[in-house]
Amino acid sequence: MKSVATSSIHSSMAKFIPVIDLFAGPGGLSEGFSRHHNWSGSDVEFRSVLSIEKSAPASKTLTLRTFFRKFADGDLPEQYWDVVAGRLPEAALHKFPEWSAAVDDVWLAELGVVPISELHERIAERLGNEDDWLLLGGPPCQAYSLMGRARMTGIGHQARSASDPKVSDLVRQTRLQVFGSDVRHKLYQEYLRIIAVHQPAVFVMENVKGILSAKVPGTDDLMFDRIRADLVDPWAALAEDPNFEELERLAKPERPRYRLFAFTLDSRRASDGDVKNRDFLIRSEDYGVPQKRHRVIVLGIRHGIDAVPGALQPSARATVRDAIGQLPPVRGGPSDKRVSEAEWKGERDGLAAYAAKSAQPKVAKAILEAIERNREIEDQGGRLVTVEMQLADTDLERWLQSADAEGFLQHESRGHMPSDLARYIYMSASAAELKRSPMLEEWPQVLLPAHRNVAFNAKTGQAEVSGFSDRFKVQMWDSPSSTVTSHIAKDGHYFIHPDPAQNRSLTVREAARLQTFSDDYFFCGNRTEVFTQIGNAVPPYLSVQLAEVVAGVFTRMVQPAITPTRGREVQEAIG
Repeated sequence: MKSVATSSIHSSMAKFIPVIDLFAGPGGLSEGFSRHHNWSGSDVEFRSVLSIEKSAPASKTLTLRTFFRKFADGDLPEQYWDVVAGRLPEAALHKFPEWSAAVDDVWLAELGVVPISELHERIAERLGNEDDWLLLGGPPCQAYSLMGRARMTGIGHQARSASDPKVSDLVRQTRLQVFGSDVRHKLYQEYLRIIAVHQPAVFVMENVKGILSAKVPGTDDLMFDRIRADLVDPWAALAEDPNFEELERLAKPERPRYRLFAFTLDSRRASDGDVKNRDFLIRSEDYGVPQKRHRVIVLGIRHGIDAVPGALQPSARATVRDAIGQLPPVRGGPSDKRVSEAEWKGERDGLAAYAAKSAQPKVAKAILEAIERNREIEDQGGRLVTVEMQLADTDLERWLQSADAEGFLQHESRGHMPSDLARYIYMSASAAELKRSPMLEEWPQVLLPAHRNVAFNAKTGQAEVSGFSDRFKVQMWDSPSSTVTSHIAKDGHYFIHPDPAQNRSLTVREAARLQTFSDDYFFCGNRTEVFTQIGNAVPPYLSVQLAEVVAGVFTRMVQPAITPTRGREVQEAIG
């Protein structure tokens, strides 16, 4: 999808569509929908009226971003930049009426915990009498993710080491029971209840790839088959809900069903009977996102709405270089501030130089050159790195750049131990020469981490690794990045910068750009909380393309009159 302008487009004919965003995180999904009108020139304008998020730092990020969205291009007060740059406290924004409006649009609350009546009355109040509205969001992903299931159902190191197999069996059964009762399996039901009670014209539900293979606890049934059936007929799915009577009291009288569509299919293959589970999987890198992020996204349209959606249009792949290549270089620094810079650099350089002796000649040369070039980079970045911005010449660059930005926000390297930075130099220098990220088995002995799953075989002269051979990974310049996950908050080993001279893991801004958050997007919280927000988000540049498809539904929407009726009569009447 091409941008038609770089400034705001306001149409007196715009059709405003209220949006409710659940499990909103920092707002990646709603960001794309909110920017769609200006980005594409569409006459449909999506306007977020309520975002619900349980994390306090993410909720603060949402509030700040919602405040930002209240202003047309060129009207944003200078105090915004003073606040995000750290020159003024957040309270400087509280005097603006737009701040109070932003606070009303964001709700710090946990679905499944907040009382049912309070939740649904809040949603009804924000929607008013609007029937044509959009529901966004997806339940937390961990219980559905492949890695999450492996961690939660595995028996663990202690049980594996037990001599009595009964101990292992008991631990496994206990963990399976805990996994089966995990509330995250059931949180999609909160989404389902909101669909049933408030009956959006359209909903978009997002989740991780692992949901396609997840089983309903205690059965061989696929979780996603169950979810699809529930989304088609929400009231039938809620028949055994212990809160059914209260939900009926809160609901509109109609009991509509929904048609489900996959964003990857065009209208000729769009009917629900022809859609396979795998069709709901979207590979972000196929749509211009510089990241290999695969997500399951379902589009639901209320029965009675005579509109068939189009499909996402694939585009050329964007790379790590496209996303972060223009950012100013910053170098890594020590994690222990008590260690002098000279001492820290000496240990790092010594380890890296020693590793070079056992590396291939080209790699060894690249390592030594990187050590020298690193000494020329003095800056470790900061909350705002001021720099003269380059002109954007691609759609992705236009999406990421901000006309008012003074530079790059939150572009600061985190601290690392000298041993890790020596590994990073070796890895990035090797990757630059080998055109791939080396596995642990290829490492020189001096750099191997002290881990029970890693050992050096003196006879073969190679490391022996069980488990994750790519625990350290360089993001290659000329490919989309690996999936940016919340694990980046714990360490940067899987997200090593491709420039060996910078010798570090990715900064917050680089991770945000790979996730296609624009340069004026500020994330609240400490570094761990910020990385977690970014890793759990939907890429806004993918979201704006989803919005294009959904806008087409609202543009073509024709709704026959339906007499309000209760129960199965409505379902039968609409097929």
